[in-house]
Amino acid sequence: MSASPFLDALGADGAAADRAGKMDLYGWLVGAWELDVTRFFAGGIRQRKGEWHFGWTLEGRAIQDVWIVPPRGALRQGDAAANANSFGTTLRIYDPRIDAWRIQWNDPVTLNFLSMIGRRHGNDIVQLGTNSDGQPVRWSFCDITPDSFTWRGETSLDNGASWRLDVQFLARRIAAA
Repeated sequence: MSASPFLDALGADGAAADRAGKMDLYGWLVGAWELDVTRFFAGGIRQRKGEWHFGWTLEGRAIQDVWIVPPRGALRQGDAAANANSFGTTLRIYDPRIDAWRIQWNDPVTLNFLSMIGRRHGNDIVQLGTNSDGQPVRWSFCDITPDSFTWRGETSLDNGASWRLDVQFLARRIAAA
């Protein structure tokens, strides 16, 4: 039990029995990860550190994360929006009606909100959606091992014929669930 009734109500010890193995697609992420973040711009790149935390929520029927770039501490001082900081959460819920995951990303710092559908694609996990400008967006987990993965955020300017890499995270596990 935590000291917060809200966190006690939100958190879960594991996957709900009625979702069984379907929760495994994202369940392996539960724990804490450190990130090397590279953002790609027309004029160059920006590299920073970050942290990403995943947990079971909503009676084990969802996996929620908190994504923080740069990590908590001195680097987060000042105007978060002006410094292009990110501090948001993703809620991933398996929907048996479509045999896929409904995903909602929310970042109150950058005011970035995105709905996606996630599925396994070979050895990767691919999430597809549309950004606020109407452009297709693809977020992918690849190069997956028990203790590392690469996450890529891409945008398409030609309705999915080609993809531009916007951001890449190299993630290393620092704590299991």
